[in-house]
Amino acid sequence: MNENKKVYSINWGGKEVTIETNRLAKQADGSVLVSCGGTQVLTTVCSATSVKDGQDFFPLLVEYTEKFYAAGKFLGGFLKREGRPSTKETLNARLIDRPLRPLFPNGYMFDTVVSCTVMSYDANGGDPEILAALGSSAALTISDIPFAGPIATCKVARIDGKLCINPAHEEWENSDLEIIVAGSSDAILMVEGEGDIIPENEMLEAIFFGHDQCKEFVKLLDTMRSEVGRPKREFISAAANETMMAKVKADYTADARALLGINDKMDRQKAVKALEAKVKESMTADLAAWGLEEGASAGKESYKAVDELLYEMMRADILDEEKRIAGRGMAEVRQIETETNILQSPHGSSLFTRGETQVLATATIGGSSGEQMADRIDGLSYANFYLHYNFPPYSVGEARGVRGVGRRELGHGNLAERAIKAVMPSKEEFPYTTRLVCEVLESNGSSSMGSVCSGSMALQDAGVPIKDPVAGIAMGLITDGERFKVLTDILGDEDHLGDMDFKVAGTKDGISALQMDIKIQGLTREIVEKAMGQAKEGREHILGEMAKTISTHREELKDGVPRIESFKIKPDQIGGLIGPGGKNIKALQESFEVNMDIDEDGTVRVLGVDKEKIFECIALAQLQIDGPAVGTEYDAVVRTIKEYGAFADIAQGISGLVHVSELADERVSDPNEYVSEGDKIKVKVIEIDRMGRIKLSAKAAKALTKKG
Repeated sequence: MNENKKVYSINWGGKEVTIETNRLAKQADGSVLVSCGGTQVLTTVCSATSVKDGQDFFPLLVEYTEKFYAAGKFLGGFLKREGRPSTKETLNARLIDRPLRPLFPNGYMFDTVVSCTVMSYDANGGDPEILAALGSSAALTISDIPFAGPIATCKVARIDGKLCINPAHEEWENSDLEIIVAGSSDAILMVEGEGDIIPENEMLEAIFFGHDQCKEFVKLLDTMRSEVGRPKREFISAAANETMMAKVKADYTADARALLGINDKMDRQKAVKALEAKVKESMTADLAAWGLEEGASAGKESYKAVDELLYEMMRADILDEEKRIAGRGMAEVRQIETETNILQSPHGSSLFTRGETQVLATATIGGSSGEQMADRIDGLSYANFYLHYNFPPYSVGEARGVRGVGRRELGHGNLAERAIKAVMPSKEEFPYTTRLVCEVLESNGSSSMGSVCSGSMALQDAGVPIKDPVAGIAMGLITDGERFKVLTDILGDEDHLGDMDFKVAGTKDGISALQMDIKIQGLTREIVEKAMGQAKEGREHILGEMAKTISTHREELKDGVPRIESFKIKPDQIGGLIGPGGKNIKALQESFEVNMDIDEDGTVRVLGVDKEKIFECIALAQLQIDGPAVGTEYDAVVRTIKEYGAFADIAQGISGLVHVSELADERVSDPNEYVSEGDKIKVKVIEIDRMGRIKLSAKAAKALTKKG
């Protein structure tokens, strides 16, 4: 038994959460096991004690891994060992990373890794994603790694009109919002989530409710820090030195002022590169005058110096004079241009351009074979709507190849998908699978929100009956701790040099998704409220611009787009429709060039391009299941001729007898004089006896005449 083990507990959101330390992974800089019910997550943190030569950024890596043994399950597929992170694991790692990152000191450039491993999972226990976030904060708080925590994270739900945090897995179906909030004892650090078109005031209420709950958990972590926390290690900051900054301000302020007035992004970037080269030349000539040691990299130092100069100048312009890059107003949205139906073959397409950000979206419509399957420890799930976001290097003028999908692309795509998902029609109303792909063609600020706008229009162009158009906008922030200014529709430079990236998406009636990242140690409620109100004004403006091109979905799907028609059969008839070894359903699909999906409740969906063939397939399938109706006429094919009549198929597998007395108006002595095998004839069902035998009449439909 480990006598050094320490356990801390709190009743949080109606569930007991415990944090245990000093028992597992003790060689890590910080280690905790967070438990709630049967769910347990091990979180460790390690930070290097030396900096790599030339390191000029903070290399933080957050890993979140779900072990399938945690739920007593095998991983699906051929490989049974957990490998590269799934999309959901990557997205959760980003959620943990974002509120932690601004709490490390400026100039801290040491490799730091946060590892979260779900080791036990209980669907009725705690949410492993939240436990991992709590564990990350706890492990960093009690470690010797410099960290301005603690913080806490929770998920806010609203069930039956009442706000709560971290409900059980199955309870989320009854919630009309899901908001992840991270915060310290006095400020909000991160927000992300979605809702069923939630008004701004109600969304703010949910965010502030979540922050209040976070404060309670932070108190527990404060207690842990005071009792088992280690003293924070000392480190040498890699921040720009004072001598260098004083010289670059004195010598190059005029150059910086000129480039901040350049409207075009690429021209402005060229001017920045030219200024960096100018500063580098001066540094190389006299390192000592710049406060640099012999052998210092003038290239890297010049970049740092110019970046810091632009940072201070841009922020001062905004706080002192409300003057943005290129002179735009605080709440001004850049010029918007929109187009739809710009590609010939895709089912729907649109092009959305806002300033120097441009996104091309395409919509693809199909059947259930296109659904996205996800295999996680909480079970299999299938999505009939999903969005993929691509950010090719050429969108920012970079000469490099594409090397797979990165974390940033997954995160931006997930946010855009959340935003649009709220307005998608129900499966009963629109029984298709829909895939959106957003290709960023140009980027200078909030391509994810451009993807929301372009994706919404592509769906309308495809004829998807979305409930309302959706638009999104990104808000920025500049603050000196006392004053603050909120910026509408931020540029890439304003994001890089600013303090916040707050993305809000929704319809004219409310919010469907939002995401907030910051670079400072928290936001006040006043700032959040101001940003939300300003975002609403910007969103409404963008929706108005989109409506000039397309305001509702097209009434008809385009030619070549698959159609789906449905009909119902009894569940005990499913086997008959499928046939032995799938023989019957395969024959139907091949004969009519369609795809057929059957649900357990007996709903049959037939998907194909030719509407006439779809209905012919449905008619035949219903005939096979229910049998023919007396008095109905059919086109039949003669299969066998006997002396007493001809057997004819009215459908595949369904035959009846046309007796000699029912072939023609006159008396027939030899059926061969009237029909041959393979002939197509018109018949009418006149009787179905108790044995299920079908009696057909040709003369009741169209009497036959003698051949020749």
